[in-house]
Amino acid sequence: MNRPTERIRVLIADDNRVVRRGLRLQLEGAPGIHVVGEVANGVDAVRIARAERADVVLMDIQMPELSGIAATRLLARPDDGSTAVSVIVMTSFAVEDYVRDALDAGAIGYLLKSHDSDQLLGAVYAASRGEAIVSSRVTAPLLREFVRRGGEVEDPEAQARLTAAERRVISALAGGVTSNEGIAESLQVSVHTVRSHLHSALRKLELADRTQLALWGARNRV
Repeated sequence: MNRPTERIRVLIADDNRVVRRGLRLQLEGAPGIHVVGEVANGVDAVRIARAERADVVLMDIQMPELSGIAATRLLARPDDGSTAVSVIVMTSFAVEDYVRDALDAGAIGYLLKSHDSDQLLGAVYAASRGEAIVSSRVTAPLLREFVRRGGEVEDPEAQARLTAAERRVISALAGGVTSNEGIAESLQVSVHTVRSHLHSALRKLELADRTQLALWGARNRV
């Protein structure tokens, strides 16, 4: 996993103290990351993110005083000359309307608290580089739209390293077929073959997991 040489300044915004504490525990001590604070509402999220020069904000959607979506818009797409901040929306809701609202507000990531905790560090590193990352539980069309709006470019050199069979497996994964069994059925191959192709593709592309592979496939229109 590529990591920046300078520490990434991260702000945690969630109205649940237990959630904030859990996120902080995951982030503190991680290479290249510094947690600059915790806030419980959208107004403080905007104020503290700017005051502390946060690079990345982990933003809940449903918060008092100012919603996470509204706060995201102010931070990610400021119209007052402020420096834009990378915002990862972290929520309990895999709701398409919420994902679209997050996109429209300028969020660079969308993760589910209950499903994507193991993606947190990778998401922060990716967001600091300006790369989109989205939960694998988000539907395929939205995943592709999320990546498209994130401005990612195609990577033909990486595609050339993949076999045709590996590209077919990645295409199925990026298209929303998330289980090995489902991919095997759609491609009419064995589950063992799917596992082998996924492992090989991850190694060739130097990616950490299936979610990153699905994003790569969507980015590169495999």
